[in-house]
Amino acid sequence: MLTHFTNQHIAGLEKRTRTALVNSLSGFKSLNLIGTVNTSGQTNLAIFNSVMHIGADPALMGFISRPDSVDRHTLENIKETGFYTINHVHTEIFEKAHQTSARYGREESEFDAAGLKVDYKDGFPAPFVQESRIRIGLSLKEIVPVRVNNTLLIVGEITDLYFPGEIWDAGQGIFDFEKAGTVAGSSLEGYHTTQLIKRLKYAKPWSG
Repeated sequence: MLTHFTNQHIAGLEKRTRTALVNSLSGFKSLNLIGTVNTSGQTNLAIFNSVMHIGADPALMGFISRPDSVDRHTLENIKETGFYTINHVHTEIFEKAHQTSARYGREESEFDAAGLKVDYKDGFPAPFVQESRIRIGLSLKEIVPVRVNNTLLIVGEITDLYFPGEIWDAGQGIFDFEKAGTVAGSSLEGYHTTQLIKRLKYAKPWSG
């Protein structure tokens, strides 16, 4: 028998239960650590499950930042410097990555608190996560308000990409995420490994 929740039922749930439910409804999501630094050199690291593909030409990625009614160090640093990094979470660092979701003060670096290493590469202004296997450097292009709930879509252009060569299939232009150990997330605290079922060909309309 199907359970039916109306929007009124969902709205009436206890806040943490409602947040966990709605956060889980889109299914498995990518998990990434976003690394930033302010102009004073104070680093920040935070886990996000809202990173998404925006476009390939130019190469754009986006993520959702919650309302800035309270301190949002990641957002503040990106606005201040215009640069940030996106770092894939994998099986060997997911517990440390999870720790970055704790609320630390401005003067505390989540890199240090979680036991992850800062990695500055090739003059890029924002810090990468040394332990991450797929690391992406981005420059801020646009901040788009989502007025219905006061969140923000942060859009950045990929300027630098680092990854182990053995996970790259140049012929198809794809990564082997299982080989990289990349993990997926569900709700706010679920971490999952993945297994490729099958890779299908580009779909065309059925004939005959």
